[in-house]
Amino acid sequence: MLQIANLLLLTLLAVKGGEAMCQTYGTKELSQFSKEGDINIGGIFSFHQNPVSVNASLQVNPGTILCDGLDPGELQYAYTMMFAIQEINNSSELLPGVTLGYRIFDSCPSIPLSIRESLNLMNRYDSREDSCSKLSNVLAVVGDTTSTSTIGIARTMGPFHIPVISHSATCACLSNRRDYPSFFRTIPSDIYQSKALAKLVKYFGWTWVGAIRTNSDYGNGGMATFLEAAEREGVCVEYSLAIYRTDPRTWFLEVVEIIKKSTSKVIVAFADGTDLDILIKELHAQNVTGLQWVGSEGWITYRYIASPVNYAVVQGAVGFAAINAHIPGLQDFLANSKPSTTPGDQGLVELWETVFRCTLTPQAETQAQGSVAACTGKESLWDMNTRFTDVADASLLNNVYKATYAVAHALHMLFTCKDGEGPFENNTCADKQNLQPWKVLHYLTQVNFTTKIGEKVFFDEFGDCVAHYALVNWQMDDTGYVLFETIGYYDSSQPEGLQFIMKDGVRAIWAGENLEVPRSVCSESCSPGTRQAFVKGKPICCFDCITCADGEFSNSTNAVKCDKCPPEYKSNEERNNCDSKAIEFLTFRELMGILLVTFSIFGACLAMTIAMIFFHYRQTAIVRMNNSELSFLLLFSLTLCFLCPLTFIGRPSEWSCMLRHTAFGITFVLCISCVLGKTIVVLMAFRATLPGSNVMKWFGPTQQKISVLAFTLIQVLICILWLTINPPFPYKNMKHYKEKIILECAFGSHVGFWAVLGYIGLLAVLSFVLAFLARKLPDNFNEAKFITFSMLIFCAVWITFIPAYVSSPGKFTVAVEIFAILASSYGMLFCIFLPKCYILLLKPENNTKKHLMGKVTLRAL
Repeated sequence: MLQIANLLLLTLLAVKGGEAMCQTYGTKELSQFSKEGDINIGGIFSFHQNPVSVNASLQVNPGTILCDGLDPGELQYAYTMMFAIQEINNSSELLPGVTLGYRIFDSCPSIPLSIRESLNLMNRYDSREDSCSKLSNVLAVVGDTTSTSTIGIARTMGPFHIPVISHSATCACLSNRRDYPSFFRTIPSDIYQSKALAKLVKYFGWTWVGAIRTNSDYGNGGMATFLEAAEREGVCVEYSLAIYRTDPRTWFLEVVEIIKKSTSKVIVAFADGTDLDILIKELHAQNVTGLQWVGSEGWITYRYIASPVNYAVVQGAVGFAAINAHIPGLQDFLANSKPSTTPGDQGLVELWETVFRCTLTPQAETQAQGSVAACTGKESLWDMNTRFTDVADASLLNNVYKATYAVAHALHMLFTCKDGEGPFENNTCADKQNLQPWKVLHYLTQVNFTTKIGEKVFFDEFGDCVAHYALVNWQMDDTGYVLFETIGYYDSSQPEGLQFIMKDGVRAIWAGENLEVPRSVCSESCSPGTRQAFVKGKPICCFDCITCADGEFSNSTNAVKCDKCPPEYKSNEERNNCDSKAIEFLTFRELMGILLVTFSIFGACLAMTIAMIFFHYRQTAIVRMNNSELSFLLLFSLTLCFLCPLTFIGRPSEWSCMLRHTAFGITFVLCISCVLGKTIVVLMAFRATLPGSNVMKWFGPTQQKISVLAFTLIQVLICILWLTINPPFPYKNMKHYKEKIILECAFGSHVGFWAVLGYIGLLAVLSFVLAFLARKLPDNFNEAKFITFSMLIFCAVWITFIPAYVSSPGKFTVAVEIFAILASSYGMLFCIFLPKCYILLLKPENNTKKHLMGKVTLRAL
């Protein structure tokens, strides 16, 4: 909050005028590097890493902020900017006739210093006076390296519409155009990097990780996005801790204890290198090694922490970095650089004195220092192996290079604008004699060019560039030097699943110098056939594995739920797939079907045989007296009844379903109608023997045939209505059994089915009652007795059929119905015709009218 208050106060003072801005801290700040040109570009880099604490209470003047801990890499950034400006000035195509200059400052990094240097760049300070002379001609600023410092710079310059282009600040917050309207960057935003880190963790199968972040805008914003993306990717975070370089050592020790007690083997660190260096050293002191580190660009290629000591803790780390590039001529420019003792251009002095162990101070001061020799000025960096001249990793140098060229291209478009075609009011162009930063800002949004090495540079509506990263891996060579080996690339513009491109032939080193990717999961993967059962109170990555229920399956690893098999399928034993259910219906090939078919055909043959016997003995008394026409019709209907079961066997089809029930209903009604007719004939024949009775004339052969036809037509009409309104149809019954499908015929209309069956029952009961009443009528051969027995068997069979039919599952339902048909058919055939056949074949002496009527004669006597 104190830093924000400083920032707001300084911005307010900046608005009041140039002199107020120069007097904000009461001291003049000289640039590290400067060179005047027609147009100047500002630069702010963190040449030193350790600002000396000052009183920032706003109650006293803090004085000059001192810094130590020179970072040669930051000097590289400044010289890369100067190299790019030199190339632009020597170009005949880009900004011809216009000379670019620069003023480059050190931010330390420190928010107060960053703001102070921003104010210095916004005003041209005259070194001959102690006041501000006029506004600066700096139209754009390149820098800073850290997000926190860059936020201070962007907030300070934003109200004045001065473009700020960072090569390294990745905080997603800087994409907010309302708060940072003039900010651009040549490095992707953390919002892309955070999502890419979540995808990277998922790509290597790590679902249980720890998280460390820098307690700053960079770390907090980046980690917040990572946590959201990780949750979407199914990655769980065991702990998320914030560190900062100014935190007490006790907090760092507490963080170490949390890491030691954790079960995750992977740590995602979205941190600044300086902050992380403190934690790594504490981990090394307690010998906490063997963990797999995943890093953001803020530290993964930060040479400052890439020491052999730190490598023991962070060996095999992987993370994202800007893609390396080769800038032709840059190394020569760096190696040929010389320090200057001119005030305002002393950026290389400290490095020079450190590398060559000499001093560039005046001779009198040198003598006072004693043993330190004076520099000769003939020293050459070519002879020294220094971080300053090492351009093996030029990823961020390339970002500085692109940022400088972006400003140059924006200025080029501004200078080549033709009146009447300009982008400003009334199609005007910018006043080239009085350039204003906001007009340069407009052209920066239109920049679109290709660098010498083929990279396209442009900015989206948020000032961001396209996200491309190199995936680097910490490896150590034989000399103990830590290498940042590129093992792959990430391209956010590619489709999902194709964004990671691993380099062929490059071996990655993982934690513990292992060649295999380490595992970090809270729970082992659930194999196909099981599902995850989440444990209450634990993250979703911690779960138990439960076998899928019957009828369900999972064919993938770590399935959250089991899928139901389609209705016609069942789960296999492993529960990882679905197999087709066995289809069951009564077939002609199985034993039950063969037996039923045998009994059916045998019954039909037996009925036809009896018909042939009756036909052969048609002139005999027993055949003639038992109504031969109805007997032949009954035998014909019984033959059809015996053949009906054949329609019930085999795979149900639309036609077979309609045929089986209607054929069964009609043939049985025809059969029972004949029996009923025979029964009535017996009753009427007895009454015809009474004196004065002429009843037989009302029930002669013609009337018998009409009655049979009438009874049968009623059943035919019922069947026609049934088939018309809602006929039977093939049906796959999957309710009785889970493991198989029963093919059967659905009734369609249950009313139709029970109407057909009920009508048969009605006729059967009527026949039974009439036959029962005629059972004691005189005659040696009273057919009513046999009809009574046949109807008794028929009714008994069909009464027991109903509960057996309802309770029988699968193909046994059909078998029960066939059994009922055969049993009732055999019952009528045997009871009615077997006694007659017995007399015809074995007792022919009884086959006379006299014998058959003898009983009546005896009673008459």
